[in-house]
Amino acid sequence: MTAWASRRILDLLGIDLPIIQAPMAGVVTAAMVVAVAEAGGLGSLPCAMLDPGQISAELAMLRRRTSKPINLNFFCHAPPGVDAARGAAWRQRLWSYHAEYALAADSSADVLPVTPFDGGHCNLLAALKPEIVSFHFGLPDQGLLARVKATGAKILCSATTVEEAVWLERNGCDAIIAQGIEAGGHRGMFLSDDVTMQVGTMALVPQVVDAVEVPVIAAGGIADGRGIAAAFALGASAVQLGTAYLFCPEAKISPLHRQALATMREDRTTITNIFSGRPARVIANRAVRELGPMAERIPDFPLAGAAIASLRAKAEAAGSADFTPLWSGQAARLGRELPAGELTTRLAEEALGRLGDTSDRIARNAALQPSDCPSAPQSRKIDDVGYWSG
Repeated sequence: MTAWASRRILDLLGIDLPIIQAPMAGVVTAAMVVAVAEAGGLGSLPCAMLDPGQISAELAMLRRRTSKPINLNFFCHAPPGVDAARGAAWRQRLWSYHAEYALAADSSADVLPVTPFDGGHCNLLAALKPEIVSFHFGLPDQGLLARVKATGAKILCSATTVEEAVWLERNGCDAIIAQGIEAGGHRGMFLSDDVTMQVGTMALVPQVVDAVEVPVIAAGGIADGRGIAAAFALGASAVQLGTAYLFCPEAKISPLHRQALATMREDRTTITNIFSGRPARVIANRAVRELGPMAERIPDFPLAGAAIASLRAKAEAAGSADFTPLWSGQAARLGRELPAGELTTRLAEEALGRLGDTSDRIARNAALQPSDCPSAPQSRKIDDVGYWSG
């Protein structure tokens, strides 16, 4: 088995395998983070829905179980504006569903706070000194970012376009996560809000690689060694996987969500804003089909989720996922029910096997001369998969 051809990400982040577990808020558990880290990948702790005390306690627990590097992830969205008219219009759209489930018309459930990165987080990071800090929805302002970098943490951030990737490099990112349209969960877009112009992973990655000097991490539609090898062939230095880890027993998802993933088809996901107010990829269900996918006059992120949360609770109690945000990327059909550590190791072995096989064939081809193949015209070249091509 061959070694990794590039150590850029391994040396930058202090990890053994160029595989990053995506920081999926509300889904990732400490057990998952530890398992991935101990297997040699990068475990990621989502912090956007945790207060400083919870973040500190979670990291302390992780430190007791692993000494490997951990990624702390934060959101950089603008604080939501409260628009009474939009809120009322959204509740009115949900009225018939509330009636169906015998809920009060203005019924809404408490939604866990989703706090944008701020000075309090900076103070916390100064004390915790994490090895890696990643951001979604752009970066904090330069003053806050400078304070994060002063802790010694390496900075990662998602980009959904080449323009965003260039902006992130110019503003101090150490590596960029190129998030293709196939990815599950929230889009990391921050310089544009037009999801119709988003790009697929295999088209985005090489363009980002050509546009920036820092390492690029491919994300979206990658779930096995084939996808990892393909991303590396396009210039990525690492991959980030989310949906693949949802199948692990360590993932904190409902039985309804697991069932939906287990029976998922590649053409059953879509981008919607109805569950939070920002575009995110989910498995389409009744709520998505009837309210979206992209609803207009919806409360700002994350306020839109409050009114649907009460419906979700009622429906799930009745055994229905009609109002559940079934986060998923397009490659869910490739998911495997393996423990997170075993999955990480398996992914690395599969990718190395693919990369090693390709390298061997390239080496064999390089040793060949056109005269070794008398039937082949002299003007032809040997391609990188072992066939003469014209």
